[in-house]
Amino acid sequence: MDQQLTTEQGDTITFEVRGIGPPLVFIPGAGSFRAIDPTVPPTAKLVATHGVTTVVYDRIGLGESTGSAPVTLAKEISILRAILKHVGGSAALCGHSSGSAIALYAATVGLPVTGLALWEVPLIGPSIEVQSWAADFIELLDASDHAGAVDQFTKDMPPNYQAELRASPIWDLMIANAQSMRADAEALAWFHSAPLQTLIGGLTMPLLTMVGESTFEVMNRATDAIVRAVPHAQQRVVPGAQHEWEVEPMVEELVKFVTAG
Repeated sequence: MDQQLTTEQGDTITFEVRGIGPPLVFIPGAGSFRAIDPTVPPTAKLVATHGVTTVVYDRIGLGESTGSAPVTLAKEISILRAILKHVGGSAALCGHSSGSAIALYAATVGLPVTGLALWEVPLIGPSIEVQSWAADFIELLDASDHAGAVDQFTKDMPPNYQAELRASPIWDLMIANAQSMRADAEALAWFHSAPLQTLIGGLTMPLLTMVGESTFEVMNRATDAIVRAVPHAQQRVVPGAQHEWEVEPMVEELVKFVTAG
């Protein structure tokens, strides 16, 4: 059953909680929400049958969640703070794609995060290029050029992947919901703003970084960089392709991760 809460900024977040046990909050990637997400909701549903409390929510301006623009990274952190309070004060986070960058940022700014399970954090390129990419995206958003903003957001994706995205119904949804992607751009700009050891090297909670068996080379570079920056981090290759995981193997990894110790 859906639940709702209102953040300190007045945004209304719709989410579902399943299971009993240590909590795990899923943070979806850019433009994704429960009604269209083929992997996160079924994964959370199965993880919840293994002694874990799972939370899946629609981010601001997506699905059943509402809020006003601009949808900043600070607002996303406010959402997570409210959800963590709702589930008892702390939780592990599972991020998908740019949702993993949001999860990492949340942990570095002091949210009570007990563990980080990260799926395919995008490593885009040199810092100066990423800062320019994010700034151009936000400028297009502020000019209400949402189609141009989505073009900008996706311009460095592998050509075949971008072509498939453009040909799918998701593309029009991304344009309609472009304001929700600002936080992703801000999180990815932060992720590229300094050496990763400087940004995340001080994290002490368990950290698991994962990629699919068939993935883009940039994802492998990112997960290797995270492990170099956080020496205690675990690294896994999990069945999956096209930036998505396979549900049952991912359930096994997440249950082990959340319930370890």
